[in-house]
Amino acid sequence: MKKILFALLALISFTSCSDFLDKEPDNELTLDEVFSQKILQERWLGEIYSLIPDPYFQSVKENGWDSLGDDMSPSERWQQWGWDVIPWLSGNWNSQSGWAASYWAEVPKRIRQALIFMQRATPVPDEGLGSGEIALMKQECRFLIAYYSWLMVKTYGPYPFNPTYLAPTEFNLNDLMTGPTPWDEIIDWIDAELLDVSKQLPASYTSSQKYGRATSIMCLAVRARMLLFHASPLVNGNPDYADYADNNGVKLHSQAYDPAKWKRAADACRDLIEAAHAAGHALYIEYNKDGSIDPFSSYQNLFLPTNATNCKEILFARPNSDYGSLENHSSTTAERGNGGLGVVQEYVDAFFMDNGLPAITGYNADGTPIINPESGYTEEGFSTEDDIRVVDWAAGKDAGKNADGKAQKNIAKAGTFNMYVHREPRFYVSVNFNGGWYPAANRYFDMLLNHQDNGGTHDAPQNGYFNRKRVHPNHLPGRTGFYRPGILYRLGEAYLNYAEALNEMDGGDKNEMLKYLNAIRERAGIRQYTTGATDENFIHVDVNDKAAMRALIKAERRIELGAEGGLRYDDLRRWKDAEKMLNGYHHGMNYRGDSPETFYKRTECQSKRVYKKAFYWMPVHQSEMDKNPNLVQAPYWTASTSGK
Repeated sequence: MKKILFALLALISFTSCSDFLDKEPDNELTLDEVFSQKILQERWLGEIYSLIPDPYFQSVKENGWDSLGDDMSPSERWQQWGWDVIPWLSGNWNSQSGWAASYWAEVPKRIRQALIFMQRATPVPDEGLGSGEIALMKQECRFLIAYYSWLMVKTYGPYPFNPTYLAPTEFNLNDLMTGPTPWDEIIDWIDAELLDVSKQLPASYTSSQKYGRATSIMCLAVRARMLLFHASPLVNGNPDYADYADNNGVKLHSQAYDPAKWKRAADACRDLIEAAHAAGHALYIEYNKDGSIDPFSSYQNLFLPTNATNCKEILFARPNSDYGSLENHSSTTAERGNGGLGVVQEYVDAFFMDNGLPAITGYNADGTPIINPESGYTEEGFSTEDDIRVVDWAAGKDAGKNADGKAQKNIAKAGTFNMYVHREPRFYVSVNFNGGWYPAANRYFDMLLNHQDNGGTHDAPQNGYFNRKRVHPNHLPGRTGFYRPGILYRLGEAYLNYAEALNEMDGGDKNEMLKYLNAIRERAGIRQYTTGATDENFIHVDVNDKAAMRALIKAERRIELGAEGGLRYDDLRRWKDAEKMLNGYHHGMNYRGDSPETFYKRTECQSKRVYKKAFYWMPVHQSEMDKNPNLVQAPYWTASTSGK
């Protein structure tokens, strides 16, 4: 038997959720040798897991999903340090551009490794690896094949799909020169596979050392998100793809809008939620000492579990992630951070006021905001008093106790720009703004030009903001570190997915839709929606107005899921909103302003964004197109240009 190189690429070890193996190969082994030892079989499986995306820094820099959306904004001058995604924001990419994530090259390797494992894995009773564990590990491989297949089709669209084919040692290269498979066929296979594997895997593991390994809940979570995408306008009767076909003329996207796809998505979301609840999953909620919900701590700390298993909202996580780099790049250079990863003004604008109403309802032709007069929002002047909230949030500026002896926090001190006063709790957990409290440094941010947090370089807040979401409030670069897993799927998203599918499907249960939408708003500490009258606790909505409810659900997703592993970018893609939202300038405060009068001005920040119809899909690299004449390039891409 030929020797194989057994390279272990930063693999997830199954002896410890935080122990990664060396990248260098330690020797050459035959397949028989590998599959005769417990540790080597576990490592082989670990390598298959290793391609699961890191939703922290990798999502900002390497696969770039967070940077490609309209919430996070890296300093564009970081391109010189390998931020290949940055020129893409201005439309400067083509089918020969490099992409660090490189799914086209890497996913087939992991799928092949999974197939080999399923074919060769063997019990080693003397080492404690029994037949039951081997059977379970093979089911994990099935999950990973289906999951990676979803990553491929979500990224590239229809592609050559044969997830059960394992090429023999001696094979004809022409056997691999296949063309793309239609979208619906790929989705149907993944759907059936995930549903079947969910019946073979446990909902959880008793051993914390198995945290991150495939579960039935992970299967259902991937399936539900996939079917929501499948029902969405990008791939459900999109006329833009009417002429998209393989070399034999077979259409690769169905041109018929199918409303039943929304019901299929809703059913999948319901199945996930019911199974997750039965397994003990729930929204992560922290309470004040008086028993009321603490929305600040709840939203902040759901992303900061002190160990891998104590946040029951998490449905699918990567045990290790590069959260440190995300935090460092979101931190000011005054505290030894990189200082240039911020958020855009449009993300700031999206957050509700503390009364649950939107501050801004849209934009005029000149880019100025349309302010909701009922919200109490203003961009004029500065606050004359502290914005005090009765809450136990440890990261807030202490403001003593009120007359009832309850803890108070000063959320925005007197003299704060009115844009940042009386906003909902998720705003303060997600955005660091000038004059905001900086708990790790025990001071307030000062982002005026040449002041403490803005040296005017590429390592400064280019939009006048630092990203705060998923950054530990006590993080100081190089001095502190707080472990947390990389969350890929969570129950809060599942609730919003279900609400959206119920709204879009024919005959969806509107009370159920409102129930899950309101669960998110209740945890967020803002007024919930009701079909009754608006009062101090509720806001009236017409649940039968599909367009109005769609707008509300989109707005909630924008806030709840923003700056979180690329979820926003995929939403813009599947809704076909990317061409509208990602063209033109994004805005911010004027980080070149050295006084309040010059800083607090809506300013076009960095380069103009360009998003073409081609960009909804990643192109197949031209080198691959040159190898295989049966491949078909993603719609609107050409060999040397970025298409339309």
